[in-house]
Amino acid sequence: MSTPAETSADDTQPAPWWSDAVFYQIYPRSFADANGDGVGDLHGVRDKLGYLELLGVDALWLSPVMRSPMADHGYDVSDPRDIDPLFGDLATMDALIEAAHARQIKVTMDLVPNHTSVEHEWFRAALASPPGSPERNRYIFRDGRGEDGAEPPNNWPSIFGGPAWTRITETDGKPGQWYLHIFATEQPDLNWDNPEVVEDLTKTLRFWLDRGVDGFRIDVAHGMAKPEGLPDHDWSANELLQNSDDDPRFDNPAVHDIHRGIRKVLDEYPGTMAVGEIWVRDNERFGEYIRPDELHLGFNFRLAEAEFSAETVREAIENSLTAVDQVGGTPTWTLSNHDVEREVTRYGGGEIGTARARAMILVELALPGAAFLYNGAELGLPNVDLPDSVLQDPVWERSGHTERGRDGCRVPVPWEGTEPPFAFSTGEPWLPMPPAWADLTVEAQLEDVTSTLSLYRAALELRSFRPEFSGPGVDWYGSPAGCFAFRRRGGLICALNATDVPISLPPGEVLLSSAPLVEGQLPPNAAAWLI
Repeated sequence: MSTPAETSADDTQPAPWWSDAVFYQIYPRSFADANGDGVGDLHGVRDKLGYLELLGVDALWLSPVMRSPMADHGYDVSDPRDIDPLFGDLATMDALIEAAHARQIKVTMDLVPNHTSVEHEWFRAALASPPGSPERNRYIFRDGRGEDGAEPPNNWPSIFGGPAWTRITETDGKPGQWYLHIFATEQPDLNWDNPEVVEDLTKTLRFWLDRGVDGFRIDVAHGMAKPEGLPDHDWSANELLQNSDDDPRFDNPAVHDIHRGIRKVLDEYPGTMAVGEIWVRDNERFGEYIRPDELHLGFNFRLAEAEFSAETVREAIENSLTAVDQVGGTPTWTLSNHDVEREVTRYGGGEIGTARARAMILVELALPGAAFLYNGAELGLPNVDLPDSVLQDPVWERSGHTERGRDGCRVPVPWEGTEPPFAFSTGEPWLPMPPAWADLTVEAQLEDVTSTLSLYRAALELRSFRPEFSGPGVDWYGSPAGCFAFRRRGGLICALNATDVPISLPPGEVLLSSAPLVEGQLPPNAAAWLI
């Protein structure tokens, strides 16, 4: 969404499209099901492009649709240069790209370079080959420790729980080597010291770029490179689904050469881009990923992690801006995704959670840089408390049923009607949809000017066309405790009231507010835009 005054760093060329774009993340299996099998697909996405154009987004980010046995819902890729039949085929993908481009919507795909599926032809070849073979060298195989190699090669745990190593049975039927998998057992890590691995990713990049894809979201962009010798580590503070900055599994210096290689390929295709999933807290180390010869964008998750308070949200904003300023990078903002509890629930649930989520989308969209929206956020969907019997996230099993996983934020999108499956599918959805969502469907909200969907549409339209949404950085106003206000260089003012009483607004004309003003004042748990 290029604003009229936005230019690139040298002030002579228009800024690249991704520098202030609004990306809409589609979790394909939960978006729209066109064939009635209960799982969303690419034809369903194509059918909903009119809705996405009406919403006002600039680009789609498709979570994995490549061929996969779905042990981790597509993040275990068996063929990175094909579409899984669950979602369609290459012709379906080509048609989606063409149709999206006809509506001036870019298409970006998830790329999973850290690991493959155990069903990838390479891993099958590795299992059939002896230790030390070229086939094994594409992955990270090691002899075990202890008597007869019965102990894992080091003490690393998996992000999903349990050890990060699995022992194989060799072709002679005897227990053999171990392979590394930072995630699920079905996701063996690739050996990025092997030139063949680098060459294969280059082939995959060109395959999709040649088909018209506009860019990639790189899964685990701080992974891939592993430290010399794979040393043991003190995991006493380790948590599932998280990593700290001293975690040897991630953020090793050699990863930057991998990103430079990716960037060289993208530079052959003008107008394409990559955004990395980067769980790195240190700002200097985070900034290294978005240097001019590496990633175009990097996900900074501080805003998605921040509790709803003016002080915490402001700190997250300032921190995120600082992280990119030192390398001349572009900030990114997101409040939720397929791995994060939905913001309505995170902010307290019910009416208060909805009010706060509405306020925070105005804060996010007022900030400079690229914004990422997760499908269903525009409807104000909460997390769903699912019964144990339907949980499918691998972390549920690997944690011994102690960690419920991420399924609660992945329940399918409700489109129309008064009862499940709300036209998401003509079959039974892969995760159950709550009957209480009858008032949250797209159909119901399009007809309600006060709905969260209507708020999103209005906000995206203003952000797209108003020159006030321009200029790098923000300037902060003095504000009462529990509140903040900042100004964009183009003239937009954004005010947040995180207190429990109404507050006076800064001087200016109100463009939009997340809740009706109360005698000219901004009510609690609300935000407003002014000029």
